[in-house]
Amino acid sequence: YCLDVCSEFINDKVILITGGTGSFGNQMLKTLLDNFQPMQIIIFSRDEFKQSEMQKKFSDKKYPCLRYFIGDIRDKERLMEAFNGVDIIFHAAALKQVPALEYNPSEAIKTNIYGAENVIKAAIANNVSNVIAISTDKAVSPCNLYGATKLCFEKIFIAANNIVGDKDIKFSVLRYG
Repeated sequence: YCLDVCSEFINDKVILITGGTGSFGNQMLKTLLDNFQPMQIIIFSRDEFKQSEMQKKFSDKKYPCLRYFIGDIRDKERLMEAFNGVDIIFHAAALKQVPALEYNPSEAIKTNIYGAENVIKAAIANNVSNVIAISTDKAVSPCNLYGATKLCFEKIFIAANNIVGDKDIKFSVLRYG
């Protein structure tokens, strides 16, 4: 039953994964390719080396539905380009290394909070029908900056449902951890 429901949601859709070369993105891509027939899957990541490695693993000859976009969620203009024609976004891009974020708090805020706002604004402008934001169990009663930025991230995504107006766009949060 679950695969049938998910198939209706995913098959013949254009899907974009922000942070697509990370651990979640790799597993999500494998799951999508093994179980569904999306029209297109776009991997959006700022790491060209990881994209190159992913292209070796998931060849575009074997998987012609794959596309790779280099970009950063801090860059709203690039998101506007990347989200054009997209139906579903899995937003997994984030800074996640707790010690590094404690030492560089403003960078954590720029990516995990302001980058999330950019994703929301670009998704609304491009009429993306579903945006699923990937969060973490560390957002529950956060004791570090990473958890705190992800708590803010969750609140921003849920509140986005209040600002879409008459557009048929759904923002959801999925905790992963």
